[in-house]
Amino acid sequence: MKGEAATPLSLDISNRDAFYRAVLDDLNALNIPYLVGGGHAFELYSALGRNTKDLDLFVRPADVKLILAEFVAAGYKTELSFPHWLGKIFCAQHFIDVIFSSGNGVCAVDNGWFEHSVAGEFLDLSVMFCPPEEMIWTKSFVMERERYDGADVVHLLRACAARIDWRRLLARFGPHWRVLFGHLILFGYIYPSDRSLVPSWLMAELLDRLGAESVEPASASRICRGTLLSRNQYRSDVEMWGYIDARHLPHGSMTAEDAKNWTAAADLRAK
Repeated sequence: MKGEAATPLSLDISNRDAFYRAVLDDLNALNIPYLVGGGHAFELYSALGRNTKDLDLFVRPADVKLILAEFVAAGYKTELSFPHWLGKIFCAQHFIDVIFSSGNGVCAVDNGWFEHSVAGEFLDLSVMFCPPEEMIWTKSFVMERERYDGADVVHLLRACAARIDWRRLLARFGPHWRVLFGHLILFGYIYPSDRSLVPSWLMAELLDRLGAESVEPASASRICRGTLLSRNQYRSDVEMWGYIDARHLPHGSMTAEDAKNWTAAADLRAK
């Protein structure tokens, strides 16, 4: 590391913030771009605080191996937990998630995350936070039995409506626009007095897409996209009923091995 960076041995391991600050200082010294996300960004936008067990840092995929190697050299334990989206940096009982995509392989971190990031402060450092559009995008796909981020999506929509680039948000979902549409419909149900926060042109466009799709022939491929929403709850569809797992190449971005390992991790978490 450059400069007088802290090492794990010099940190008070009971002080989680000291660990976070040391890692951020080191990343700044290395000039490696990162964005603060997770619960800290959610609180910034929604004003809803929550206890967070870790720090989520979002980085470009090309930077992940370099970051992990640099922190191994500095004496930290690291791991590439899932090669398609997640690494970790550890210090005693604390850890930082180094995120470069999403568990379903849909939401890779690209230049757009950084171009539209939002300036703020964290631990007395000037940092950049994940854009609200990307937070909505990634959270919209989290519909596990043990974790559903729909309430986070709705709270972000309510809090950030005036600053959201709705065209960009729609483009982020691409062929998965039905997922966004579902959350927007629920938003109007949850907040009937605030329906106007969602642009009428957006709802009209999505309704038009739905209408056009309804008269098109059904897909010839028996794809199950449920696995993009929950790694565990649609296993029977692909393992027993013959549906194609939408996470797999060429339909998705994940190899069969990556999808298998990510799905198997759900079993370990349940134990």
